[in-house]
Amino acid sequence: MKNLLLVILMVSFWVPTVDAAPKFYGKAFITTDYINSKADRSTRLRTGEATKALNEYDENTVEINSHSGRLGLRGSEDMTDNTDLVYKLEYGISVDGDKSAFKNRDTYLGLKNKQYGELRVGRNSSILGEVDKVIVTEGYWDNLGDSKLKREDELRALNMLDDSRQSNSVVWIAPQYEDLPLDLRLQYAADESFSSESRGRKDGFATSLLYEPDAGYTVGLAYSKDMDVDDDISILDLTDPDEPRRKKVNYGGDVIRAALTADIDKYISLPNDVTLGLMYQQVDYDFDDSQKERGWVVSGEMDLDNFAKPASIYLQYNRTDNLNGYDNSNSDQIVLGGKYDFKKNITGHAYIGQNSADYVAVSKIQGGRC
Repeated sequence: MKNLLLVILMVSFWVPTVDAAPKFYGKAFITTDYINSKADRSTRLRTGEATKALNEYDENTVEINSHSGRLGLRGSEDMTDNTDLVYKLEYGISVDGDKSAFKNRDTYLGLKNKQYGELRVGRNSSILGEVDKVIVTEGYWDNLGDSKLKREDELRALNMLDDSRQSNSVVWIAPQYEDLPLDLRLQYAADESFSSESRGRKDGFATSLLYEPDAGYTVGLAYSKDMDVDDDISILDLTDPDEPRRKKVNYGGDVIRAALTADIDKYISLPNDVTLGLMYQQVDYDFDDSQKERGWVVSGEMDLDNFAKPASIYLQYNRTDNLNGYDNSNSDQIVLGGKYDFKKNITGHAYIGQNSADYVAVSKIQGGRC
């Protein structure tokens, strides 16, 4: 069992440019995090396995972190009266200096036609994220996708599977039909890894549908297969009981995500604007003995009128059962925070949160060959 408490102050800064094509843009997001983390080792391993998972871990520390920093270039060029060439080149940056290299984010080249829609080819964000209008937390707590520890000596807030970025992918965005407020997208991601280690991986695909009328609510539904779920797991191979081996198995799976948001103030009289959100997600991993991961997100955000600049407060609760496909490995997280817009491109944040999660460590073999 793990408990984690964090208080955070941060500032995000967007770098706008003059209205021209191409457009250069960027974002710097720096946080000061106070973290109080505790963990006790709780492992469920097969016979003959051992682990170096966290044991009696207790730390109070202050960290300087960079979140979602980026630099990019985007724009479009007219080709015909109905068709434009569109492009985007975006790289992630680490403002605190922990990572020196640029990290490739969305990078694509495409065509946009008024009749046939838009086609993007390159590295694209999964369209699973297009229906997500519910998440309100940022910085440290914008942690969907942290479903397992990256290193066994580093404690992290754990949460349900998130959408990803897909290299070698194609995205089609359907054209808008008259005044129908419907956003339909399809995506295909090719697996171009041909090494023996990647054996078992498959090409992936996804579809998303978002209905966003001018009525104070949104409804979204998305599905992806062998795309957002693309990882590997080490399992114990007992083909020879006298010589157990660790074997890496690549796996994929299916993700279903449904989301709903509603501006409550449009339906009942309230002194402030209030938006509520609800998201349900189910992940079916295809490795042996896996369980369906089921997750909920419930959020609410309220605008504050008694400030000189736009401000809001929010509350978000996340619940995940069978985290990362492991039976009875669960996570609870709650975050309370607020935002204040000093200027159009400068925002201040402050929040506090807690994450309590079970973590299953697997596949460290004691004795035998690895």
